[in-house]
Amino acid sequence: MTTITLNRRRIMLSAAMGAAGLVSGGSIGTAHGQASQTPIRNAGHYRFRVGEIGATVLSDGVIGGPPRIYASDAPEQELQEVLRRAFLPVDRMTLNLNALLIETGGRRILLDPGAGQTMGPDGGRIFARLSEIGLGPRDIDAVVVSHTHPDHVGNLRAADGTPAFPRATVFAPKADWDFFVGGEPDLSYMPVPEDFRRRFGAAIKRSLEPVAKSVELYEPGTEIVPGLTTIAAAGHTPGMVSFLVHSGRDQLLLTADLAYHPVVNIDRPWRPGPDRDKDAALSARRRIFDRAAADRIPVLGFHYPFPGLGHLLRTDTGYAWVPAGWQV
Repeated sequence: MTTITLNRRRIMLSAAMGAAGLVSGGSIGTAHGQASQTPIRNAGHYRFRVGEIGATVLSDGVIGGPPRIYASDAPEQELQEVLRRAFLPVDRMTLNLNALLIETGGRRILLDPGAGQTMGPDGGRIFARLSEIGLGPRDIDAVVVSHTHPDHVGNLRAADGTPAFPRATVFAPKADWDFFVGGEPDLSYMPVPEDFRRRFGAAIKRSLEPVAKSVELYEPGTEIVPGLTTIAAAGHTPGMVSFLVHSGRDQLLLTADLAYHPVVNIDRPWRPGPDRDKDAALSARRRIFDRAAADRIPVLGFHYPFPGLGHLLRTDTGYAWVPAGWQV
């Protein structure tokens, strides 16, 4: 299928979605600059279908940090201007945690279950989200992680140290397990203070400890179950994959951490700082983004503004993010 190429100046990009990070709570100032004191309670799940497969985005909450972490090679003045134009703070970037539950073949499979409390107090909402749709941790048959960073595996450990999803088989990429769990990983590539790196590495091991004896390790390209295929996307981590959910002619591509936020990693080509191998990550990003754009495959971004669904378009300078319309 022919790739669609558009001039960036002729299309409205995802700046208007910047405020969607408020979905997990917050306040919007009035015309006089005063914020409402009424707590906001927005939707934390979003249902749709991929062919015969039922799908639900479940918000585990939000994390965040300085924008520079997520746009490591951006000129500072340009970065601040891009954030202002997107109506985003220039000192902190909010990232959503968009887990996906799929229901197929009589099984419930949770993809990238989220951070829990490993990266701040605003994660760990996924169990409440499951309850909202009438489910609990014991209703999950399998959990599949794209890579083993804490914001993707933190919810695997319950407060008492047992597996949080007691009936689920946990699947993890072998290369990530070998690097992060099998030894002491060198995290010096991460653009964060040393104490953060130590806590980051410890959080991975602690989160995965309850499932260490039963985990199923997979290689990229593995079809976990019919309708769920893994796609090699190494670079961000040694074993990261993207997921392709497919049923009949319908598909959904989950991009994991190929990009953090559309404003800085799609509409602009800036590289995420936490990528371990930045050249390999860039190659994977282009290969998978090109596929999504050429084949017009809907995309789910783990960290994009909730619910993280949309399309990628090729432009004259790279890509553009087009959020999907809300399905009632």
